[in-house]
Amino acid sequence: MALTETDLRWMRRAVQLARRGFPVPNPHVGAVIVKDGVLVGEGYHPYAGAPHAEIFAFQQAGDAAHGATLYVTLEPCCHYGRTPPCTNAIIERGIQRVVVGMTDPNNQVDGKGVNQLRAAGVQVELLNPHNSAEAKIIEELEAINRIYLYWRRHNRPFITLKAAMSLDGKIATRTGDSKWITSEQARRYAHRLRAEHAAVLVGAETILKDRPQLTARLRGVRNQPLRVILDTHLRLHPAMKQYQPVLNTKQAETLVYHLQLPEEDTEERARQLREMGVQTKAFFPEPGQPMRVPVEQVVQDLAARGISSILVEGGGQVAASFLEARLANRIAYFYAPKLIGGAEARTALEGLGVTNVADAPRVKNVSLRKLGGDWVVEGDIEYP
Repeated sequence: MALTETDLRWMRRAVQLARRGFPVPNPHVGAVIVKDGVLVGEGYHPYAGAPHAEIFAFQQAGDAAHGATLYVTLEPCCHYGRTPPCTNAIIERGIQRVVVGMTDPNNQVDGKGVNQLRAAGVQVELLNPHNSAEAKIIEELEAINRIYLYWRRHNRPFITLKAAMSLDGKIATRTGDSKWITSEQARRYAHRLRAEHAAVLVGAETILKDRPQLTARLRGVRNQPLRVILDTHLRLHPAMKQYQPVLNTKQAETLVYHLQLPEEDTEERARQLREMGVQTKAFFPEPGQPMRVPVEQVVQDLAARGISSILVEGGGQVAASFLEARLANRIAYFYAPKLIGGAEARTALEGLGVTNVADAPRVKNVSLRKLGGDWVVEGDIEYP
C-alpha cells in the first residue's frame, strides 16, 4: 500500500535533516517523530561516535514518543557499535509505527533491523521504489549516501577526483603557482568534500609545492579525514620544518606510502616519521611503473584499514593513475573564469591518456553549481 502524502511530507523533512552533519564513515540519517499529526521530535547523526538520529529525536520527544510514528531515512541499526542498537530504543520508547526510507546494506543490519522491529510488534513500512513519489525520495537518499552505500555494497572505498583549475584546465602556472585559482566560496565547498570523505590523498609534489594542511576546516567537523601522501622516494622527513602542518598528527592522522627501492635507504626517514606519529608503508615497485607507488595496492591497504572513501586532490599524475587503473568513481572539478595557458603548465589529468577518443571514460549524472564567481562540475565516471 502506498504511503500517504502526509507520510511523504514527514519523510521529506527527515531527508532534509539527513543532509546535515559530517558522519563519515557512517551514513547520513535523519529522523522525525510525529504523534497525532504533530512533530514531537527530530534529529540527525552529526558525526561518527555521536548518538544516532533516532536518539536525538527521542531526546526531544520525551514521553510523547509512546504510540507515535517514527520516520527515519535509513533502516535503524540493530547491533552494538560505538552506540547501542537504535532498534532497542525504538521498542523501549513504545513507538507504534516506523516508516523507513531504505534498508541499510551493512551486513550487520540489512533487513535485520526491520525484522527485529516487526518481531516486537512494531508496524514497519518501507518506501516503495515502484511508486513514483516514493522512488524520488529513495533517489535523493541514494545521492545523499552515495559514498556509504558504495562502500557497503562493494567493500571498496569510493574515490572522488577533485581539482581546481582555470577554464583551460590548468591547475597551476608554468612556474607552479596555484594560490589561489578559485574563490573562497569554492574552497569552502572543497572543505565540505574533505569532510565527506574518510581520507584525502595527494602526491608528494603537492606537499612540496603547496604545503597544504589537508584538513576539513568547517564548523561541525569532529573527525578529520586521514591524510594520505604518495611519496615514491620518501622525500618528506621531520627536518623539513616548512612541511610541519601535514606532518603534525595532532591535527589529523597522516599516512605516507613510498617505494622500497634497493638503491635508496628510506628506512631511517621512515623511522623518523613514525616517531612523529606519522604512519608509513612501503611497497615494492611493480613492473611497468617502477617509479610510481601502486595505487591498486594503496586502495587495497586503505580498504583493509576500514577507509570508506578517498578524495584524490592532486596532482595531475596522481589523478591519472587512479583513472587509468579504473578506480575513480566520481569527479568534482572546480573551474575559475581564468585563462592560464602554457604548454608546461600542469593540468588536472596527465599520465598517458587514452589513445582514441572512443576509449575515453565518460561522466554521467553531471551537475553544475555556481560558487561565487566559480563553478563546480560533479558527476559519476563511466568506463568504456
